[in-house]
Amino acid sequence: MGSQFDWLNLMPNSNKTNLIDKTIANLWKAWDELSSSTAHYISGRPRPDLPQDDLIKVMAEVADCIKGKSDEASLRAKAAAIGKIYLELNEDGRSKFLAALAADFDVDRQLVDEKIELVKNSSDNKTSRLRAEEELKIALQPTWRVLLGRFTTLPDGVKFLVDMRTEMLSLVKTYPEIKILSNDLRSMLSAWFDIGLLELVQINWGSPASLLEKLIAYESVHAIRSWNDLKNRLGPDRRCFGFFHPNMPHEPLIFVQVALVEGISNNIDDLLDESKSNNKSIKADTAVFYSISNAQRGLDGISFGNFLIKTVVEKLSIETPNLRTFATLSPIPGFANWLNKQIESRQDNLLKQTEKKNLAKYTTHFTDADILKDLLPKLNDLEKGQQKQLFKELEPPLIRLAAEYICDNKSDRGRAIDPVAHFHLSNGASVHRLNWAADTSTKGKAQSFGLMVNYEYNLKEIQTNSSAYEVEKKVAASSIVKNILKK
Repeated sequence: MGSQFDWLNLMPNSNKTNLIDKTIANLWKAWDELSSSTAHYISGRPRPDLPQDDLIKVMAEVADCIKGKSDEASLRAKAAAIGKIYLELNEDGRSKFLAALAADFDVDRQLVDEKIELVKNSSDNKTSRLRAEEELKIALQPTWRVLLGRFTTLPDGVKFLVDMRTEMLSLVKTYPEIKILSNDLRSMLSAWFDIGLLELVQINWGSPASLLEKLIAYESVHAIRSWNDLKNRLGPDRRCFGFFHPNMPHEPLIFVQVALVEGISNNIDDLLDESKSNNKSIKADTAVFYSISNAQRGLDGISFGNFLIKTVVEKLSIETPNLRTFATLSPIPGFANWLNKQIESRQDNLLKQTEKKNLAKYTTHFTDADILKDLLPKLNDLEKGQQKQLFKELEPPLIRLAAEYICDNKSDRGRAIDPVAHFHLSNGASVHRLNWAADTSTKGKAQSFGLMVNYEYNLKEIQTNSSAYEVEKKVAASSIVKNILKK
């Protein structure tokens, strides 16, 4: 079971602890004064695992906060007290809290039935019917919305709800009732996080240390190894932009890292090499988006990435007019799993005759599947200098298979099955180039045998490409990629 602080797993332990402490301490300080006036409502401090007798007491306080007749200030204070209780619970306690909230404060279906009958019986009178329909709309709203709404009035209350939904997402398979609660909270968050309210902020080495800590914590594509690594990624030939919201001014919602280079980069190891970056003498003509990270898992299902890419492209085009090309250097996270499934389900038709002939000398196996099953695990040793020729021979078939995976393999809805491919293609990018041995990290090898892909954002073709992909299910690709697919 996941914690509401799962995102901290990306950080060194010391930094994780510091951020956890800071997060809880900030909420505690902000809510302590608010909740102190309601302390007498809750008899005793609930135990962290929230056993049944404590759960009953806490849910009674939730009911009082939702349905109570107190003034708004008192109800706000009660919400703060309940929020503090939630923060004190362990994983088991929070799961019980959320499951009970979902089960006990859902829509009152008996009341809904009554309002439906009222609508039916008032059909002859327009005024009465409109009033009855309005009452039905109100009855269809789950009562937990009242509590969630009260949390938004608290300092950092929106961030609290975002983190609470993170917890919900880890529990939906175990507690199906929580899925309804999670989806409803997502709809509420979607309304609050309207794209028109977002602010694009450039993050640099001079940004507050607390924000830089969060970049390290939230980076999900290429882990930031050290403060020097981070400093390098924020150097003069780099850019980092994030979307922020007024209700969470100190928390990036999503951020993108960009390298200003000559030509489209084909290797992430070189791009992140601290000795090769920060070269002011380079006359950059290309912006390479090499990492896009969603910082708030609790906002899953609410799309910001497409707006972020387009906004940054527009901004860079104005600020750096020498830039002619906008492209990504992207992972192919599903390729290895897909190919392994193909190997298990297909014996042949995986390799072209020339590819099979070139690989035959390195194995005693005959079928395409067995050849790949034998040779692919050797890639880790090959890059260390052993059998360099075999390393070269594996490049053409894997490049071709990766191109087929990205361009030709679709879901039932006609979308690219690779999530990163779908993201960029739906935004109007084209598949520009597949890159061999581009990510030699453990993660890169596990995901895609070290392959990466460039998606190009041609400003004149973005809208056409996006429409063709969404409507006609066509994948835009460069002549380089099309030629690979024809082989």
